[in-house]
Amino acid sequence: MKYQIIPVTPYQQNSTLLICEHTNTAAIVDPGGELNLILDQVQHHNVTLESILLTHGHLDHVGGVAALVKQLSLPVYGPHVEDAFWINALKEQAEMLNFPPSESFTPTRWFKDNDEINVGEELLQVIHTPGHTPGHVVFYSAADKLAIVGDVLFNGSIGRTDFPKGDYHTLIDSIKQKLWPLGKEIDFIPGHGPMSTFGEEMRSNPFVGEDGQEALPFCS
Repeated sequence: MKYQIIPVTPYQQNSTLLICEHTNTAAIVDPGGELNLILDQVQHHNVTLESILLTHGHLDHVGGVAALVKQLSLPVYGPHVEDAFWINALKEQAEMLNFPPSESFTPTRWFKDNDEINVGEELLQVIHTPGHTPGHVVFYSAADKLAIVGDVLFNGSIGRTDFPKGDYHTLIDSIKQKLWPLGKEIDFIPGHGPMSTFGEEMRSNPFVGEDGQEALPFCS
């Protein structure tokens, strides 16, 4: 499976184009906005966009969903239903953060822990990872040793937990109990910033690594 990271919105959120090379089809993970940038990459890679996958309901990750569905009639998969309240409040989120107006939507399918979803012939496992938001999920490709982790984990940090229904200890448990068992060699694409590996974060991340230093969570 190929992937293309596409930073969008003033928050430089990492939308990710996942491409099945066997079928030349693709899914876009977290189309938060600036759909022109996303569709330019779809055209550049000459693939057929078949679905939208969502890690969680924050505006910078889902702000472009309704417009993209209206334009291309794509199915929307995820996140977990516990994030429905965030999606239902997209208009208010956009006004509060001074983003372009964003419409609410209802996903085609809400995910549960250990669900699976296909991108072409590629298989992704869905891992429910609450803490940053209660309905956050991670997408994991065992074949590619790759995880798309949204705002759960970052290179050198973790997601913030001071939003409604966020919880610091739940987030730490999600990382240590759900992600670390996948293995140190797993590459991950975070919701913001550069990629890293689980092994590197196990070793040096100030929140969940061996060093155990105090630091501030990534503010997104």
